[in-house]
Formats: sequence, C-alpha cells, structure tokens
Amino acid sequence: MRICFVVNDIRSEISRYTTTHLALEATRMGHEAWYVNISDFTYDIDENVHARATRVSRNSHRLCAPYLKDLKSAQAIHDYINICEFDVIMLRNDPSEDAAARPWARLAGINFTRFAVRHNVLVVNDPNGLSEAVNKLYLQQFPAVVRPQALISRDRDQIKDFCRQMGGTIVLKPLHGSGGRNVFLVRPEDVPNINQMIEAVSRDGYIIAQEYLPDAVHGDTRLFMLNGQPLQHKGLYAAIQRVRSNGDMRSNIAAGASSAPVTITDDILQLSETIRPQLLHNGMFFVGLDIVGNKLMEINVFSPGGLDYAEAFTGVKFSKLIIEDLQRKIEYRNNADRYFTNKELATL
Repeated sequence: MRICFVVNDIRSEISRYTTTHLALEATRMGHEAWYVNISDFTYDIDENVHARATRVSRNSHRLCAPYLKDLKSAQAIHDYINICEFDVIMLRNDPSEDAAARPWARLAGINFTRFAVRHNVLVVNDPNGLSEAVNKLYLQQFPAVVRPQALISRDRDQIKDFCRQMGGTIVLKPLHGSGGRNVFLVRPEDVPNINQMIEAVSRDGYIIAQEYLPDAVHGDTRLFMLNGQPLQHKGLYAAIQRVRSNGDMRSNIAAGASSAPVTITDDILQLSETIRPQLLHNGMFFVGLDIVGNKLMEINVFSPGGLDYAEAFTGVKFSKLIIEDLQRKIEYRNNADRYFTNKELATL
C-alpha cells in the first residue's frame, strides 16, 4: 500500500506527533509512507495533480526520532508523484496553523485531493466533509444535548449579554484556531476587562462565547474515534486525560497541559454514540473528541494529536490498528463488485 501523509511542513514535524507514529508504523508494516507538504502540490499540464513527496531512505527504523531524522536528512528519497498513484492520502495538516501567515494553504489539501478522489484514491478524512469542518462552527452541527451553550458573534454587546445570561462566567475563543491560542476564561470579577478580551480574540475573526463547565477545572478527555466509533482494543480505549498546568484554563498539550490515563465512562460512550451518525455522514475516519463531563467541547477532524500518550498508557499500538484498518478498506474496495463513494469507504 502506498500511503501519503499531507502535513503543513515536514521541517516542523516532531517525533511525538501522531502523524510520525502512523508513518513509522506503516513503514514497519511494509507499506510505502510518503510525506507531502501542503505547499508542494501542482496541477500539471497533463491535467493531473502531482506532488513533491518524501520518504525515508530505509525501512528498518524502530523509533520515531531516527525515523524523522532520516525523513529530514539529505538521504531521504524524493519523487514527483501523481497523487492518483497513492492508495491512501491522509490529510494531517492543520488549517489553523496557516490561517495568519499562509491563508492560501488552509484549503489546499482539501481542494487538490478532490482530484485523487475522482480516481478512486481513498482520502481521509473525506475532503468534502472536512470542508464543512474548517472551523469550530462545525461543532454546532451536532445534537444540542452533547454540546455546551454557545454564541458565535463579533458583536460586543451580544457577547456581554450572553455572559450575563451565563452568570458572568464564560469562555471566549476564536472561531478559527487551535492549540489553545487566544482562549480566555471570563469570570464575574473579570467583567470590567471583558472589552479587552473581546478585542484580543476578535483579531482572529469571529468569537465563540461558550458556556463554562465547572468540570473543566480537571481538564478534558481526548477520545479518539475510528470509523465513527471509539478506537479501542480489548476494552482499552485510545484516550487520555489532558490535565491543565497550574493557573491555566487550557487543556491543550501544545499550551503546556500534561496527559494522564483516563477511564471511559458510560456517559462518554453515550456521547460518542450520539454523534456517530454525523461523523459517518461527513466521512470522518479518524477524529479526536475533547470532552468535559458529558459535553463535547471541541472536535479535531484534521490532525488530532496525543495518540502516543494513549499508546504509552495502555500498551496498545493504536497506530498499527489504524494502518491495518486502511489496508482493510483498500483490499475491500479492490475486491468489491460495487463502487463505494469516498465518504462510504472512509468509515466502512
């Protein structure tokens, strides 16, 4: 199987990234694992989309650090490949990372890989589904019972009125964003400064004013979903508890939070079942849910991270299970006597 991982930039990849674990595992299983930068697509004069792709020079790596070092070295293998020659393309770039410096790059992966879908290449997550999820407004498509109350606006007075309705305690964050940047907890004693907070967040565009859940003081649970269901093996779930650092309300590991083992409750399983139809409808193969109590705070459909911690806590190679599932889909597609849409195959 030839699998392509689309990333923001190979140079900024690090060994603990989930993408690195997936690529290493695919290579160890005997597959060709290629990386493509989001800036390296070309719609060529032959009316096909090509990409400058990179892979490691040898297949004997056992650990992520030397694997990534090889990928970034002069010994790495480079090729100019028609993307229709891949069996699978996995979109792992984070559009929010490019929102400010390279806004042209945000949707490039989605747009170029649509050409691969036309030629029966499996693209996950489905690019048309991802186009509906390029910002946190996607969360509002899920049933109201699983998400906190929210107002999305740039109107200062509406946001302040929402804050009063919520008893003076809300969370403010940008509609476009990731990694916990420009996220504020507004408490009753902070109301005199709410104008400055709104101004800071609004520089990134629309603002999400969200109900604050008291259980958030304990951090949140990141649960990985595969094919619309919790990723698990023999009752061990691909999940972590993201624990906030002292004095910081953000649970993002990129913002300094730590990780810990977590027990998956019946409430969390019920939440995952409630949102399953929407994930299947959008062709969401692999996503990360951020859950507080029984509420879905965010859903990461582009580049959910933290799988390495889940593997360390459980001893389960979830990355191998994901690659095996992709291989199963390709074999099923090749042997089937009917055509599957990309969305169908992505979550089959």
